[in-house]
Amino acid sequence: MAEKKQLLHLVMGGRVTDPRKLEFQDLGAIDMVGVFPDYPSALEAWRSASQRTVDDAEMKYVIVHLHKLLDPGAADQ
Repeated sequence: MAEKKQLLHLVMGGRVTDPRKLEFQDLGAIDMVGVFPDYPSALEAWRSASQRTVDDAEMKYVIVHLHKLLDPGAADQ
């Protein structure tokens, strides 16, 4: 059985200037939720963080696919 490749994901969020865009107001106040070894665990962390701020339209959390930035030529598994 082939070993599954690690696909790093970063979950982060903060207050945005416009809820329809992804421009953060204060980069010093970004909430770095964490780095996760796969998309499902990153998605779980994103949901948890997003739910805590669901009533605040100016708060936005995102999943950044670090593996795509670190190795843009590699295919996803």
